[in-house]
Amino acid sequence: MRRTVLPALALSCLLALPVQAAETVRLAWLGKARDLPPVLSNLDEIPADKGLAGARRGIADNATTGRFTGHAYALSETTVAVDGDVAAAFKRLVAAGERFFVADLPAADLAAVAALPEAADTLIFNAGAPDDALRVTGCRANLLHTLPSRAMLADALAQFLVKKRWTDWVLVVGPAEEDRLFAAAVERAAKRFGGRIVARKDWQWDHDIRRTAHEEIPLVTQGVDYDMLVVADERGDFGEYVAYNTWEPKLVAGTQGLVPAAWHRVVEQWGAVQLQNRFAEDHGRAMGPEDYAAWAAVRAVGEAVTRTKTTDFATLRDFIRSDAFELAGFKGRKLSFRAWNGQLRQPIPLVTARSLVALAPVEGFLHHSNEMDTLGHDAPEVSCP
Repeated sequence: MRRTVLPALALSCLLALPVQAAETVRLAWLGKARDLPPVLSNLDEIPADKGLAGARRGIADNATTGRFTGHAYALSETTVAVDGDVAAAFKRLVAAGERFFVADLPAADLAAVAALPEAADTLIFNAGAPDDALRVTGCRANLLHTLPSRAMLADALAQFLVKKRWTDWVLVVGPAEEDRLFAAAVERAAKRFGGRIVARKDWQWDHDIRRTAHEEIPLVTQGVDYDMLVVADERGDFGEYVAYNTWEPKLVAGTQGLVPAAWHRVVEQWGAVQLQNRFAEDHGRAMGPEDYAAWAAVRAVGEAVTRTKTTDFATLRDFIRSDAFELAGFKGRKLSFRAWNGQLRQPIPLVTARSLVALAPVEGFLHHSNEMDTLGHDAPEVSCP
């Protein structure tokens, strides 16, 4: 009888012990609504929770590990109106005790927030601005970038095209400032890896190209010999209608056609399909680049908590920025942050609508320490304070 009673008694005593409350790690989402002009094609609507959905998925993934380590995670969500005061919202969040921020802000707003005195003792993850200036001249110790820069995307594309020996490119550039920035990144990548831009054409039409693509695009693409037509049209005003309407049967890449992207639904290797499925179950759509960037930011904090076994902000911040930090990002390699500009090192998938074509860095493009640093601005190219 004793052999049955004593274990039961011991079990009841264990169940009666007070459960230690989990330590909560807080993160803050800070976004700004965009007043975007209409595009010609509405086939792919911009999700209302773009980026934010990835942060929510990251919190859920952190919580899974946190149940075993005694840590909980909470995400506050703040989205400022188009004409709202981002700096004021940021100051309120800092005053409320927030230290880790996942930001989806235009580059100018992000730079202004990171420069605030209140931001000195925070860590801001940029999950929405691909601008190279933030990584070349505007770096800050409190600003990390989980979204790839335009230079990283252009370098990934250039490596693949040069590897295929498709080295002569026609560059067609849209009218938006973002298009010109992407075009500049493509021109830089061409010089860096051995591509040659044989012609640059500026897109000047503002009417509905859907009805006249077969007339307009041949005029833009005739009279020059090239291997690849590279499009710079981030908003999608005309780029989707370039393929099959060129003067000669040529391939299309850039912002349309063969696209370098931080993330895409066709990425399924390295266990990525599990992340894709979890995200789709939560949000009823595919995970996009900004979603992935926000997810990676939240997971970076969770990984740091697990590895350091603490919730102390200064310890976590220093560990995330150190050489010891690594993040499993479902891209076949461990991800880490560059010391010289805070950019997250990461492979770049080259994708079409239904296919993963390649993953950059492409074999054969070498670096003295880390091949992922062939994508984007390397340390000697950065002039940050």
